[in-house]
Amino acid sequence: MSTAEVLADTLERGATEERRAAARALLRHPLLTPTRPAPEAFRAVRKHAGPLRRWFAEETGWSLVVDPDAARLRKAPVDGGDATRPARARRGGPPLTRRRYVLLCLALAALERADPQVTLGLLAEQVLAAAADETLVAAGVRFTLEHRDERADLVAAIRVLLELGVLARVAGDEQAYVDERGDALYDLDRRVLAGLLASARGPSMVSASSTPQRLAALVEDPGLDAGLGGPAAVRRRLARRLLDDPVVYLDDLDDAEREYLRTQRTHLLARLADGTGLEPEARAEGLALLDPTGETTDLSMPEEGTDGHATLLLATYLADPHRHRQWVSLDELEAHAATLVEEHGPHWRKAVREPGGARDLAATAVGRLLALDLAERQGAAVRSRPALARYAADPATVAGAVQGTLA
Repeated sequence: MSTAEVLADTLERGATEERRAAARALLRHPLLTPTRPAPEAFRAVRKHAGPLRRWFAEETGWSLVVDPDAARLRKAPVDGGDATRPARARRGGPPLTRRRYVLLCLALAALERADPQVTLGLLAEQVLAAAADETLVAAGVRFTLEHRDERADLVAAIRVLLELGVLARVAGDEQAYVDERGDALYDLDRRVLAGLLASARGPSMVSASSTPQRLAALVEDPGLDAGLGGPAAVRRRLARRLLDDPVVYLDDLDDAEREYLRTQRTHLLARLADGTGLEPEARAEGLALLDPTGETTDLSMPEEGTDGHATLLLATYLADPHRHRQWVSLDELEAHAATLVEEHGPHWRKAVREPGGARDLAATAVGRLLALDLAERQGAAVRSRPALARYAADPATVAGAVQGTLA
């Protein structure tokens, strides 16, 4: 091979890896701007916009819109009712509660009519007025700004908008507003605001009455698979699940999806791996696309810190051969969490040793395992899913492996 050929091959491989990294960035952050959350990724997406747009359209049916101000991958979830991965203002932060979600939506509605610069106080007044809507009141939504926790709820929603790049802080501090000793001033990015809603139709065009039906109608795109039927439509559904979910279990699929995988599994995984650089893993129970770089992961196992360590130890407890795939009550898990607090408390944050600390620790761990599809819940009981079996190790060995890295 000549020097020119070697150089051309090197450049081609470099471009391929850059395009794959850009695809992974979009999977992790479907909304990118020039400044956040990953400026390098935004530049790579713009550079490879054409191939990325075609790849996502062909493999998943998701549309990608790229311009100088933002890149938006409009991902349509297969399961619009999945509540295991809620929005967070930052990685590892507390999830938004139902009321905070409502406040987030009201804040977005207020920003549609806001000036290019807006204060937190003025935004709060507009949210307060919108919250008085009789439909919201009938649904049990009460927001008055009279109490500190209500102001904190609003600030939690605002911080999600800051993380997304809808707002950029110019001056002030949100905590000062919560404490009633100050305000905050923001710049509003209308381009990012306009691209935030990843819906095939506007909410006002949805006639369904129940919340599940409305959510399904919002993400359902009649034209998404236009001209496609049978195996092609099934392939796209499977691709969306593999790219968006931690693991895809065969038991969760319908007959058409399982039949498609029976003959086309290798081909499907190869196409997705080629486009993203993710590593496919196929087992008897299901499939997954693994990311050794961690770039696409918003929630991982294991993680450092108290919650990460406790989750790993509780996962080991559930994966024990005597409990694996057996229902375990939440009371039993909380009791085991209390035992773990006694054993590892000196290395963990102080709050877990206070009353209710073990209960909160167990709840956080269960939530993480559910979000990763490593466990499932039924009422007041939890049981491991097949992928959790890889954590069936000696707890002492697991503890020793991670204890020294705790923060």
